[in-house]
Amino acid sequence: MAVASKPRYVDVSNPSLSVQCPNCGLRTQRFLQYCRNDGYQLWPSSQMASEAFKAWRAADPRRAEVSRYDIELPAEQVDAEIDYAERAHKLGIHLFPSSNYPFTICVGLLFLGIAAVPIDSTVRIILFVIGLLIFLYGVIGWVLIEDVQMFPTDSTSSGGEAHH
Repeated sequence: MAVASKPRYVDVSNPSLSVQCPNCGLRTQRFLQYCRNDGYQLWPSSQMASEAFKAWRAADPRRAEVSRYDIELPAEQVDAEIDYAERAHKLGIHLFPSSNYPFTICVGLLFLGIAAVPIDSTVRIILFVIGLLIFLYGVIGWVLIEDVQMFPTDSTSSGGEAHH
């Protein structure tokens, strides 16, 4: 007796990967031999279920990435990348540029705060000088360097008045 190489029947036009179990009524994988909920036999053998799945998957190229163990087809990939800066600009919202200088300012303030603690005067002076240098570096970098690069001034102003 010849053995059939293809499954006897599989509805390749049905895009669903799940089926309602005839025994328990719950949704289960369509191309597994047994229902995952109660063990009811859906296919005569695992090989027949596998062949049916291969025939179903070959019917549509969008089903190429699907597994027998899936219940639903995977959702189509959507490019979810959003340019928030451009979106904020369209909405008229001003976003501050990202900067590391506020962190530097806070580190300087930390040393200045430690210098205010009543300890040996030479240590306090050293901490004060270190804190002041770090603090001034942060303020100068943030206000004079970064701000000027982000918002350049126009040199064509007439009469020395700024236009607002």
